[in-house]
Amino acid sequence: MIVRQARVGDAEAICEIFNPIIRHSTITFTTVERRVDAVQDDIRARGPTFQVLENETEVLGFATFGQFRSGPGYARTAEHSIHLAASLRGRGMGRVLMQRLEQVAIEQGIHVLVAGISGSNPAAVAFHEAIGFDVVGRLPEVGFKAGAYLDLVLMQKILRPRPDGAPDTRGQPG
Repeated sequence: MIVRQARVGDAEAICEIFNPIIRHSTITFTTVERRVDAVQDDIRARGPTFQVLENETEVLGFATFGQFRSGPGYARTAEHSIHLAASLRGRGMGRVLMQRLEQVAIEQGIHVLVAGISGSNPAAVAFHEAIGFDVVGRLPEVGFKAGAYLDLVLMQKILRPRPDGAPDTRGQPG
């Protein structure tokens, strides 16, 4: 498995990963499936902040980030999204993808990464805790999907470059 910057040609595979999540889960609050052309536009616009995980033949996951909120005061805070093919979940590949994304974030001058996680997805909360994110808030019933109000769990990780350039690993096991 390798992690690399997304290419426009990856858009269809990204949609194949993300659209079933949109259709069949409350992991994301969106109900609008992604179109290939829109993902291609995102890849072009985001450049190195859009990464994919691939084996030798196919894209199996992606992670990206963008500014958390508009305005210059938030320029060093980004919200990320990460999704893996169902066959890879729980196998450590999300950690590999996030390590690269954090490295890119540091290179881009990002100080804080934020995760907005559905309260119906405790596995994602546990994953983020395992890689050094802290729960900083919970917004009860702010999402609505599949006939239910859903909580949003806010998590963050402060990225502090060490002298060797590696991200801060506080809170991470080992």
